[in-house]
Amino acid sequence: MAEETVIKSDLQFVKRLQEYGGESLKKCFQCATCSVVCNISPDDSPYPRKEMIMAQWGLKDQIYKDPDIWLCHYCGDCTAYCPRGANPGEVIGAMRQATIEHYSTPSFLARLVSQPKFLPLLIAFPVLLILAIMKLVGTLGNIPAGKVVYSNMLPLLVIDAIFLSAAGFAVFVFLNGIRTYWKDLNSGVSPWKAKLSNKSVVSTLIEVLKEFIVHKHFKKCVTHYARATSHLMLVLGFISLATVTAWSAYYEWASRFGLIPHKESPFSLTEPIKWLALVGTVLLLSGIYLIYRERQNKANSASFGGYFDWLLIWVIIAVGFTGALSWLLRLANLASLAYPMYFLHLVSVFFLFFYAPYTKMAHMVYRTTALVFTKMQGRELA
Repeated sequence: MAEETVIKSDLQFVKRLQEYGGESLKKCFQCATCSVVCNISPDDSPYPRKEMIMAQWGLKDQIYKDPDIWLCHYCGDCTAYCPRGANPGEVIGAMRQATIEHYSTPSFLARLVSQPKFLPLLIAFPVLLILAIMKLVGTLGNIPAGKVVYSNMLPLLVIDAIFLSAAGFAVFVFLNGIRTYWKDLNSGVSPWKAKLSNKSVVSTLIEVLKEFIVHKHFKKCVTHYARATSHLMLVLGFISLATVTAWSAYYEWASRFGLIPHKESPFSLTEPIKWLALVGTVLLLSGIYLIYRERQNKANSASFGGYFDWLLIWVIIAVGFTGALSWLLRLANLASLAYPMYFLHLVSVFFLFFYAPYTKMAHMVYRTTALVFTKMQGRELA
């Protein structure tokens, strides 16, 4: 006698997916065109056809445990070729957003980030926090005249404390979410999908990161082929600027302990750290501009994207432009403009760091986890 399977449908979850950009999911009539045209979908149980069924039925628990929603790189091919206009790429994007919210701690922050009406409140937090700290250290309304030196506004040690705390909070939320997600992924493995690989998590992670750095799968996209270049530029820009941040922190702390000769900030243009900062800024701004332009140009064939997509784009634009303008205004010694711009830069960077686990930045963490899991199951992208 066949084993009975109980289907638990959650209509509220269906409504949430529609709210997050999957409003077209009911148009799907299971023709499987989306799975056929996808160049990276695995031959074994390909997506996104089965995910469209899950979305229509509101199978919330199955969606949370489905690694394939993260294997999708949002090429846009499935949306472009869908004969019904069901927009599978956007529906999967809505599933990812709901999954991020599910694994986030505290979950209410994820709900705030996902809704545009709360954006002023989210921005107000870093604004008030930094103003309060400036008041505490005595620099609010008391920045000395003369040469623009941003440490006069906030000492470097204070800045380190602010942003290390924000980054530490984000890391904690990510680790907690990934721990639960990994547990759920393994609990959802069917007996016939037993592990086929003897690879360790570490070796598999290194393999996945190598593929990510060269954008192996992004390059197989057709509709959004240019995303491979723009996304790679953005990633390299982030890596460059992260290296600059770590490098400058090393200068600051190592000189304080007498390990190296003191190097005073701001650094000279002859310093290699400055060259890398310029390269990273150019890569970041160029990459995000190309992503912006590509979304505009492909809006009709592969969707313009929703609020959740555009929030991260605008935050990165804010970080890049305020950072570049802060540097230029400092060189011009325009104190009345330089310090307010630097304040906006600090607010933008804090927003990027602190809310990272709840924005589209979380993709890099959950997608990496899903890729490691599927590789350890012996299942590869096409």
